Amino acid sequence: MLASKEIMKFKSYQNQANLFVKEYLLADPLIPYTSIIGGIFACKMVYDLTQLFSTIHFKSYSSLTRIQRIEWNNRAMSTIHSIFITTMSLYLVFCSNLYSDSESAELLTERSSALSTFALGVSVGYFMADLGMIFWFFPALGGYEYVIHHLFSLVAVAYSMLSGEGQLYTYMVLISETTTPGINLRWYLDVAGMKGSKAYPINGVVIFIAWLVARILLFVYMFYHAYLHFDQVQQMHPFGQILVVVVPVVLSVMNLIWFSKIIKGLMKTLAKRQ
Repeated sequence: MLASKEIMKFKSYQNQANLFVKEYLLADPLIPYTSIIGGIFACKMVYDLTQLFSTIHFKSYSSLTRIQRIEWNNRAMSTIHSIFITTMSLYLVFCSNLYSDSESAELLTERSSALSTFALGVSVGYFMADLGMIFWFFPALGGYEYVIHHLFSLVAVAYSMLSGEGQLYTYMVLISETTTPGINLRWYLDVAGMKGSKAYPINGVVIFIAWLVARILLFVYMFYHAYLHFDQVQQMHPFGQILVVVVPVVLSVMNLIWFSKIIKGLMKTLAKRQ
């Protein structure tokens, strides 16, 4: 009898918690704000857990300088965000029916859902947290190119989240975050003194392929898709139209510059191996 009462009480609390989440935290008007707060909180949690885990399990972590330990934790934060937003982007763009041409008569540029808005909110929270750290420790965690990248990304993602416009193209651009884990792993191998390991050149090749696909070819596909649906892009708010065109162009230029550096670095590493 006591066990049965405890189970019923637990289910009652569970139902109340589910109701609270659905009716309040994930209610459509509140999703942008709860997701941003959740994104910032998740960044803080990952940062602290990385610091704790690394102190216990990585001997080299304690020998790093203070700013290197901060960057170590920061890169773990960006890696987790990239995995999350890449997974959500690939699902929403290529697997779900949300942006399918034949699924709805609604304009592609105006389609959104609670899930798509929530994921963008989490990403906004990350960009806010990361940009705050870049400013606080400037230029240790990144120079002006990182500031420009994050500001453009933050404005575009926040606008898409709040207005519901252009979410398809926002997610296409966010797929480029798939390159982040490889870039971060390269940094980890470097500071850990493992540049001579087999993992280092393999990581370089993976970065090259991922960058080519996600930040070069995918951007070409996005521009082509926007060109085919430009009549729908023109029906967006003027500010949204500017973001759909200008932000990807600016990011494309930066991607090409970084890609040239990646090619030079890869060729240099492979030449040393030979």
